[in-house]
Amino acid sequence: MSFKVESNDDNLVTGINVTPLVDVCLVLVIIFMVTAPLLSEPVFKVNLPQARTQEGEEKEKIVVSLAQEAKYAVNEKAFTVKDEFYKALERSIRESGLKLVIIKADQNAGYGLLTDVMQRAKEAGASSITIATEQTKKKK
Repeated sequence: MSFKVESNDDNLVTGINVTPLVDVCLVLVIIFMVTAPLLSEPVFKVNLPQARTQEGEEKEKIVVSLAQEAKYAVNEKAFTVKDEFYKALERSIRESGLKLVIIKADQNAGYGLLTDVMQRAKEAGASSITIATEQTKKKK
């Protein structure tokens, strides 16, 4: 008896089957998607305070204007001497009931001047200091 062994290389698969790998990766992605919201939960619940806002209420405020050319103003009263400006600012803050200061500084006025005015206002008793900005328009 004789057996003849034929070799047929046409049906031989030489590539790697990636289907099981894709299946495992998809299962891992689904597991991460399900568990991710659980990880972002806080450790304990915190009850935050409620805030109320009232629109249209005019509050007493002190408006400080700073220009690039050593020009200063407190509530629309202009000054060219820095010491007089600081005295007027401190007097306005002491006389104000709310002690809210809004600073309108020119973008080229200088960082040092802005921080100095903020420091002087805080030392005079300002409870809140805000820097006014202009809203930029979105480009289409």
